[in-house]
Amino acid sequence: MGNLRTITMTMRELDRLKTIQAVVDGNLRAVTAAGRLQLTRRQVDRLVERLRVEGVAGLKSRKCGQRHHQLSPGLANQALAIIRDRYADFGPTLACEKLLERHGIVLGKETVRRLMSEAGLWIPRALRSPKIYQPRNRRYCVGELVQIDGSDHRWFEDRGSACTLLVYIDDATSRLMYLHFTYSESTFSYYEATRRYIELHGKPQTFYSDKASVFRCNQKSATGGDSHTQFGRAMYELNIESICANSSQAKGRVERANLTLQDRLVKEMRLEGISDMAAANAWAPSFMADFNNRFAKPLRNDFNAHRPLRVDEDLDLIFTVREKRKVSHALTLRYDLAIYMLTDGKATRKLVGSYIDVYEYPDGKIEIRADGAALPYTLYDRLGEIDQGEIVENKRLGHVLQIAQLVQAQRDSRHGLSAPARTNQGRPSVKPKAAPGTKPQRALNAQDVEAAIRKLALA
Repeated sequence: MGNLRTITMTMRELDRLKTIQAVVDGNLRAVTAAGRLQLTRRQVDRLVERLRVEGVAGLKSRKCGQRHHQLSPGLANQALAIIRDRYADFGPTLACEKLLERHGIVLGKETVRRLMSEAGLWIPRALRSPKIYQPRNRRYCVGELVQIDGSDHRWFEDRGSACTLLVYIDDATSRLMYLHFTYSESTFSYYEATRRYIELHGKPQTFYSDKASVFRCNQKSATGGDSHTQFGRAMYELNIESICANSSQAKGRVERANLTLQDRLVKEMRLEGISDMAAANAWAPSFMADFNNRFAKPLRNDFNAHRPLRVDEDLDLIFTVREKRKVSHALTLRYDLAIYMLTDGKATRKLVGSYIDVYEYPDGKIEIRADGAALPYTLYDRLGEIDQGEIVENKRLGHVLQIAQLVQAQRDSRHGLSAPARTNQGRPSVKPKAAPGTKPQRALNAQDVEAAIRKLALA
């Protein structure tokens, strides 16, 4: 009788005991018990072994009687008092950070979230009232507002790689105005598509887009100038208003069109046997004509709000990427790890110390302009390479040139890190990666030269 002791079990643990006991007695299969208890077969086997070795107490939860992580007495009330007094309108994450930084109170952000929710200082997102998006009336005229968006999808299914479709749709009629297949939503890709749109239809009054980095700049000190992106600057010069939607529902016409295109366009191209972007761009006008005949809304006003280009609007100059660079006392400026040396002259000497524009064209051409005029220059590549021919011809300097060549092998010789992506020229928007063991040119030091000398001496 002295060995008897009381074991307190919950109803769940009691049901588990009956099921495991049935397995031990051979009245129930372990697989059936696992499904009944919602456990794995291995866990049932472990419980059977514990029942045989330890008895009924072996099925008791091992966490029973353990001290769990608990807040110190009064800590929750102290934290809530501070939050009510100073951080009542803060979110749980920010309030948690300020409790640690300013008051030395260490709490987890989920703990702070729970305390604020129980105190009514924070409403969980699941309990908030849904946001209402009321419909917006269509514009009256074609070209008054054009919604643009990029849709990344496997447009060619397994016949080709995934790519992006740039969609231009008229808000007044839901008419597809232009479709352009490209690798990604880059500045030059939108330049190419927008230029073709303007050549076909003229300049719309407004472009309505999302807040992608092509359209919206969040950095006030952006080098593109005055907190505008390169695309925004081009639209400003063309007198086309750019509006960024605050939600996907706000530009729902182009979003719904994307869903339709991802179904209908994909299947149409499958029937046509189209499997690459060049063929898709060539075939897109015929698809748009059929699509608009089926789904475009009737005009409410016959007036076409598109405007023709002015004589002074040069699309070649407008659709460029521009960066400001300062002219040094040596009449040089730097752009994309290269030095551009201006031709010495009376006009260029006046530019010393001032900032001028570097124009980069979609085809990769670089032009330096000041006061609306292009300046002559010569290019000096800071990442020039020493070839074997130079070493052979310079017998006296051969050893030194070999050392320099070994040092250059450790240099990160990538161009194009600061240049815009060129998905308009038939290649993906992938920045070149540094080779293993290389580092920037400015990081090379005397230790690297000494290592090259030792390596050459051992060769």
